[in-house]
Amino acid sequence: MNPEISILSNGLTIVSDPMPGLESAAVGLWVNTGARHETPDQMGVSHMLEHMAFKGTARRSARVLSEEIEAVGGVLNAYTSREQTAFHARVLKADVPLAMDLLGDILINPAFAEDEIARERHVVLQEIGQARDTPDDIIFDHLQAAIYPNQPMGWSILGEEATVAGFSRDMLKGYMAANYRAGGMTLVASGAVRHDEIVRLAETFFTGLTPGLPSTPKPAVYGGGEALFAEDLEQAHIAFAFPGLANASPDYYVGQLYTAALGGGMSSRLFQEAREKRGLCYSIYAFTSGFQDGGYISVYAGTGEAEAAEIAAVVAGEMEAIAGDLSEAELARSRAQLKASLLMGLERPGGRAEQIAGQLFALGRIQPPAEILAHLDAIDLGMVKRYAARVMQTGAPTIAAVGPIARLENHERFARRFGAGAIPQAAE
Repeated sequence: MNPEISILSNGLTIVSDPMPGLESAAVGLWVNTGARHETPDQMGVSHMLEHMAFKGTARRSARVLSEEIEAVGGVLNAYTSREQTAFHARVLKADVPLAMDLLGDILINPAFAEDEIARERHVVLQEIGQARDTPDDIIFDHLQAAIYPNQPMGWSILGEEATVAGFSRDMLKGYMAANYRAGGMTLVASGAVRHDEIVRLAETFFTGLTPGLPSTPKPAVYGGGEALFAEDLEQAHIAFAFPGLANASPDYYVGQLYTAALGGGMSSRLFQEAREKRGLCYSIYAFTSGFQDGGYISVYAGTGEAEAAEIAAVVAGEMEAIAGDLSEAELARSRAQLKASLLMGLERPGGRAEQIAGQLFALGRIQPPAEILAHLDAIDLGMVKRYAARVMQTGAPTIAAVGPIARLENHERFARRFGAGAIPQAAE
């Protein structure tokens, strides 16, 4: 990677990331605003703006937008997260100017026609209903709400029926004016691109962005607790969470190695113990979620009604055991998984652009792959064991569950497996 960075007069950061030999490019604009920037009556508005971006501008109807990008075989899309909203395109190199034009148009000149808002409101309400009908999806909304109770970080990205029903043209315009500001945006182009051309195109299509920075979100405060929903389903969907690290923490990759060893693949502790040895579940895995000011570690399991009685003890047992007897072989496998994931992701222009944008928001700089690989190599067994012990000692677990969960270990009993004295000292 050999990216170049420029900043426009309005504060927009421009990054080009050439990939020699490619005939295509990924171009995207990342906005440092997401669901956590919303107020109670705005819940879901970031996601609604993502939808409305493709519903027409002052220059183009929704149909013309789709026809122009598809006429060149390109793809135009977007997504919303807790902290960012992204609008991106994938095109052949000759069509990069068109991609830049379309992205600039939908972000600077959205029409927000009342009839389109009404239709898209209905679409989002269907999306909310679909999510609720998908237990292995909605479980993570329940988990997030229990981790961060009564605060924007815990709200659903999709919003709720009452808030979505209240979205108006004025609300969309007001939220966008307050948060879609050039100083909080990053334009990244990866693949068959040249920096001078990308800067020239950005000056043509993005100078109309409002200068300044977006509003500052409220700090996220880990709460912990439980969110249990007994439903008549075939499987119990269970998620556990524990305090984790911000994505700029020096120990972030220590936490990544820990969760990879715990539940990152078929050779992981949880998969081997819960599925292969005990046959308790079809799916079980662990992951980390990092934000600007905190994060969490999570374990998900999909299991049967009877098996749900055992799963909490198995999860806590493997978390305790890994702090004492994690092996060099396990650490090596986890390190190889993270390295492969990083390097494979860098073979796709879209993956590179997304990684660059995320690093700039989290770290304020682009982190070269060689630096990340060296950092992973420098993490030894003792560092991961100590981190594992700290997770056990910190305690404060969260549980979310949907389905036949009557036999699931209750939160109070599960919490007693953690906290002070859970593991006095991690073995070296």
